Amino acid sequence: MAELAVSTWAIHPLLNASYPDSPQSGREAPRPGEGELSLLQVPAKLREHGYDQVEICHFHIGDITQRGLNELRRELDASGITLLSLLIDEGDVSHPEHSRRDAAWIEAWIEIAGRLGAKRARVIAGKQPWSKESSERSLEHLKRLARAASGSGVRLETENWFGLLDQPGHVFEMLDRMEGELGLCADFGNWSGPDKIERLARIFPRAETCHAKAEFLAPGEIDMEDYDRCLSAAWGFKGPYVLVSSGKASDTWAELDLQRQAIEMSA
Repeated sequence: MAELAVSTWAIHPLLNASYPDSPQSGREAPRPGEGELSLLQVPAKLREHGYDQVEICHFHIGDITQRGLNELRRELDASGITLLSLLIDEGDVSHPEHSRRDAAWIEAWIEIAGRLGAKRARVIAGKQPWSKESSERSLEHLKRLARAASGSGVRLETENWFGLLDQPGHVFEMLDRMEGELGLCADFGNWSGPDKIERLARIFPRAETCHAKAEFLAPGEIDMEDYDRCLSAAWGFKGPYVLVSSGKASDTWAELDLQRQAIEMSA
């Protein structure tokens, strides 16, 4: 049986608010959501639908005081939901001017991941196009962030996302130079082009988690040709598949079930 988790991005349309926070803008005013669920209600709802792991996007956490984090952790524990990862979705540690500022902001969120009891914290390796300079800059900061994560009991992880890691060779170089201190999440949806599946297949042997993002042709209709090819690229992968995209569904939970069924049939 495949190991599954749900990202809060997959249920973003069901949530009643988001809380933008970035190194450049700081913590902004809450933005009303389309749905009615609060983040504190999500663990029980996931359990109701048969899931036992979650990834939480940093911008879905409203109260980052110790009291607020304790309350969220209690809801996770009460529902038997494991916090697989905190997804830190901002910051650019490869930026020539703002890398130190962004690394400090990311480190603060890694500390929050530890206080929530997250197993992992996923960070962006860099948004700049690959170059020796941008790669070295990223590596310097990621090493420090990995030490911070280890001190918080969290595994640091990155993703095949943005310019710095847009090729398998760049992914391998970063992982190798981090000497085991950095994990990899392989995301189905971050790469495109005719060689997408070939590139995904190359990195999956190094992946520890997977964002099993499905493309939807219409509500309730997965692009199964593409999804089957992505799942074939992940053949032999034994880590957690995280359901990410909410696609075009009128029923988010039904859409998640379609993705779950496709993964379980391929396992």
